[in-house]
Amino acid sequence: MEIKEAQERVDDWISRFEEGYWPPLTNLARLIEEVGELAREMNHRFGHKPKKADEADQDLAIELADILFVILVIANEQEIDLDEALERVLKKYRVRDSERWTPIERGE
Repeated sequence: MEIKEAQERVDDWISRFEEGYWPPLTNLARLIEEVGELAREMNHRFGHKPKKADEADQDLAIELADILFVILVIANEQEIDLDEALERVLKKYRVRDSERWTPIERGE
């Protein structure tokens, strides 16, 4: 699925409800909440904070998808084309970081 299609599917979902898109700062708070949930799970799995005995494992894929959903919401509400924005940011990284790390030698 292209990002544009994902943005359209999120818009289709939100457009079903009278409340529509929430204000930007509310969506930012939602994004921070979702990132916090991912951070908590990552810290439990790979960090120094063990889970409580009664805490269930969370699905990392779902935690990441929750973050992606809110990013798509923010982009839609702000009328941002994320396909185009991602192309711009990838170009930025290619130029800025092209000699920052050691490239992998690929045999032909």
